[in-house]
Amino acid sequence: MASQLKFFSRRSPVVCTHGCVASSQMLATNIGLDTLKNGGKAVDAAGAVAAALSVTEPVSSGIGGDCYCDADTKHVRGLNGSGRSPRALTVELLKEQGFDEANPLPPLHARNITVPGAAACWCDAVSLYGSKKLSIGQLLQPAIELAEQGFPVAEITAYHWKRDAHILQSLGNKHGKELLIDGQAPLHGQVFSNPFLASTFKELAGSGKKGFYEGRIAAAIVETVQRRGGVMDLEDIKSHTTDEDKPIFTNYRGVNVWETPPNGQGITALMTLNILENVDVKEMGHNTADSLHVLIEAMKLSFTDAFSFCAGPDEALVPTKELLSKTYAKERSRLINLQRASDKFSSENVLPLGTDTVSFIVVDPRGNACSFINSNYMGFGPGLVPDGCGFTLHNRGANFSLSSSHLNCLAPGKRPYHTIMPALATAADSEELLCSFGVMGGFTQPQGHAQVLLNMLVFGMNPQQALDAARFCLNYSKEEGRWHLSLEDGVSRAVAEEDLRARGHWSRWSISGHNRSLFGCGQIIAKGDWWQSWGSVSSKHLQTVLWAGSDPRGDGCAMGY
Repeated sequence: MASQLKFFSRRSPVVCTHGCVASSQMLATNIGLDTLKNGGKAVDAAGAVAAALSVTEPVSSGIGGDCYCDADTKHVRGLNGSGRSPRALTVELLKEQGFDEANPLPPLHARNITVPGAAACWCDAVSLYGSKKLSIGQLLQPAIELAEQGFPVAEITAYHWKRDAHILQSLGNKHGKELLIDGQAPLHGQVFSNPFLASTFKELAGSGKKGFYEGRIAAAIVETVQRRGGVMDLEDIKSHTTDEDKPIFTNYRGVNVWETPPNGQGITALMTLNILENVDVKEMGHNTADSLHVLIEAMKLSFTDAFSFCAGPDEALVPTKELLSKTYAKERSRLINLQRASDKFSSENVLPLGTDTVSFIVVDPRGNACSFINSNYMGFGPGLVPDGCGFTLHNRGANFSLSSSHLNCLAPGKRPYHTIMPALATAADSEELLCSFGVMGGFTQPQGHAQVLLNMLVFGMNPQQALDAARFCLNYSKEEGRWHLSLEDGVSRAVAEEDLRARGHWSRWSISGHNRSLFGCGQIIAKGDWWQSWGSVSSKHLQTVLWAGSDPRGDGCAMGY
């Protein structure tokens, strides 16, 4: 089944001079573009796209999940839209019920449900960074119409919907049928409507955040969670807030790369870039055994640090400055054996991989950019659908540690280690926008960020080429005590099965068809063709032309005007 998805076509980068939108669904991209043409700013359009994707890709994104965004309006700002754990949920409570570090909760357990942060973040992003010309109700209206009138389901979305439909079909899931047609996942091209989600959006449009975090929807969430053994209550939901976060960055050879700070995992990509500054990746060549090996080993080191230190900043003192130190990166780089893979860099967690998130990018005619990521986590999450709401809840609490000494240890009202990570890149000298980008897919995300950035900054690829290029993906197995490496179709057989295995990598090659979801799905919009002048990136390379790419591993596209 997975091999039936063939990759035959090629795409040119989209070039335009006014506004541009890139997302994983054509209908959502169109809605974002219409918003720009109606006078909306980048963040306004991103809010409209987020809502549309919640309708068209419920197996990846939804209002029952979380979101983050980075916005560039001459200086980079970020919003943390991740939710917190219930106040009654403690490590001690879980231990009383037989769960601990050695025996954690099953990933889809209702006690892994944290408060959904997406709805509040949509509203707050529009309020803080939007044009003030368009209300949240106006921005939600296209998604409401999509949900009420229906839309034809895209090919890759249909595949993943069917793959995870059993979660919605389970006997204990009273309202899972709201996301099915006659008890089954919709087929590719079949029209699916979601009147319950339309009603949810109407309440958010009419009452703002209160329409979601108080009243009928909040009560339905609590009833669903508690019925399945969770401890979330109405006060947990009502007290949720979005936080403005100061994005973190590192300078990689003249480019400032910006990521959201912990509890997000963007720091992992930045640490990797810092380590790679100590190696001449360009000289090694693109996707050669040498360049892949050193990037893989750098990622292992960065993940090891991220899993040790990345946690909710309100409850844990995360040593961000120290982790991003160039001196520290140089020390870490000395641990890389250029001829031998290491399993000494290990992670406490297994790295779940996949496509259960959406990334989308908007740049408006004023030059404002928004990188936005919205996520369920693990497909439909636990698959639980609150009565009459039309969306599933998410299970981000699965990323908490149950070790009392760990910075990311579960605690009441705490944000977990979070995988989603929107990003921007700016010129170090002028602070002008170079590109807004994202690569979604669980713990694939920092791996994707590093690879697509290197494709542009080191190997001179345009945004579409950078996304098209074959990728690798790492996963750590606690049971086996080793890292596993997956390599996409497009990496040569000699590199994958001879050179990398000879260096000790436990690799799988070649990954093709629908299994390419392992490698995430990205979007990029760049300002000017600066990648053609690697090593001397500055404001003089910036032009008025926008260049955009959309990942072929998804259903979407980039469009501009």
